Amino acid sequence: MEEPRIFAVGDIHGCRLKLDRLLAKIDWRPENQEKLIFLGDYIDRGPDSFGVVETVLGLQSLHPQEIIFLKGNHEQMFTNFITGREELTLTSNGVAWTMKSYLENNPFPLAHFQFYQDLLLYYETAHHIFAHAGLRPRVPLERQREIDLLWIREEFLESDYDFGKTVVFGHTPFRQPFICPGRAGLDTGAVFGGPLTCLEVQSGELYCV
Repeated sequence: MEEPRIFAVGDIHGCRLKLDRLLAKIDWRPENQEKLIFLGDYIDRGPDSFGVVETVLGLQSLHPQEIIFLKGNHEQMFTNFITGREELTLTSNGVAWTMKSYLENNPFPLAHFQFYQDLLLYYETAHHIFAHAGLRPRVPLERQREIDLLWIREEFLESDYDFGKTVVFGHTPFRQPFICPGRAGLDTGAVFGGPLTCLEVQSGELYCV
């Protein structure tokens, strides 16, 4: 039986208008059990982090079984900040934009807090592993550390280690989608003026806005 199609979306970083345009462009059919996977970093640096979370939560309310939300390092920092586990200056990693976005929509919605708490560190299918930053080579998936799943760069990107499945990731921005055997990097710097990118993983079709 053919696996339902899977769509993976790269780092959004508060770019709600680009997200709206991308969602209108992709050929995602949740009524056919097709998955839509977000790779993390919904917030920070861009102008409307609140609006991005509202948008994806709205999608989840309509199709709760077909949407997968992964945690990015920016969600980790933000939740640590708002719960008092980490001190950040308002210039750290663009968090000032996120705070401004939420202050304009006071009070902080409980649904948003729950959203941040429920984010997954990775998602696995028969042929793909989805993680925000990547994987540490030679470490089994179930033993990967949170810090690597959310933050790793060179050790993953510069390794030719075969994880047995294609790793679909964000975190590290590229001028264009980074597609090579065993790797698919989808952060194309939407918040820095680049496009927001979605990959239909089975066919390799790319959607960029």
